[in-house]
Amino acid sequence: MRNLKLTLLCCLLFAFGYADVSPLEKEALVNFYNATNGDSWTKSWDMSKPVETWHGITLKDDRVVAINLSFNNLTGKLPEGLNVLTHLKKLNLAFNAIEGELPLSLTDLTSLEELQLFSNKLSGAMPDDIANLENLRVLELYNNDFSGAIPSSIGGLKKLEVLILSSNSFFGKIPTEISKCENLKVLSVFDNQLFGNLPNSIGNLENLEELVLSNNAFFGQLPNSLAKLDNLKTLFLTNNDFKGNYANLQEQLPSIINFDIDEANTKGTLVTLDIELDDDDDE
Repeated sequence: MRNLKLTLLCCLLFAFGYADVSPLEKEALVNFYNATNGDSWTKSWDMSKPVETWHGITLKDDRVVAINLSFNNLTGKLPEGLNVLTHLKKLNLAFNAIEGELPLSLTDLTSLEELQLFSNKLSGAMPDDIANLENLRVLELYNNDFSGAIPSSIGGLKKLEVLILSSNSFFGKIPTEISKCENLKVLSVFDNQLFGNLPNSIGNLENLEELVLSNNAFFGQLPNSLAKLDNLKTLFLTNNDFKGNYANLQEQLPSIINFDIDEANTKGTLVTLDIELDDDDDE
């Protein structure tokens, strides 16, 4: 009896030692590998070996929780079907050559906390149902070919801390709903085709540390609420059409370190932002 128990214990240890992901998750990874020309990756996967040995894959309790394939020569398009990776928290595919639009199923990854797709050749619009990613803290899509408006649903990302959309072709206004992302620390949209007044509600982002708006077509006066951003360390406003002399603006921002405005905004009558005024420029 003792030998039998010992044998069963050894079998269990062996089984757990070589446990692998479910066939459904493995199939999704294989489809992803094929869709992005995995045989040409810098570091490819050996399909004959367990998933836990595959480059860039992190497992926890036999579930895929992270994929990091940055700088790995991925090409092609992202396939549908990644949504079966229901425990995926981090997806980093930066610095590759992936093209095409984001798959619709991507926004079904509700456990996702970090989505880093920057420096690829991705195009199309940001999905309207982006708010489905309710646990997202980091969204980095910069240096791609995305276009269209920033959807108002972005305000549904309550846990978002970093939003970097720079160097794309987004157009339209910054949605007022951005103010609902109360944990936001970094908002960078430079080098797009955004225009209009900044929403007064931007002053509600009291945790904001970095605001980069350069190289767009914003116009009008800065909202008075900007003076409420006591934690702001970086503010870049150049190459827009803001009106007014904001040469003393940095004196109103106690934490500011990096500050850049156009020369035109250092001339004329000085403008002092008054947070007591209720300038409703969100319309």
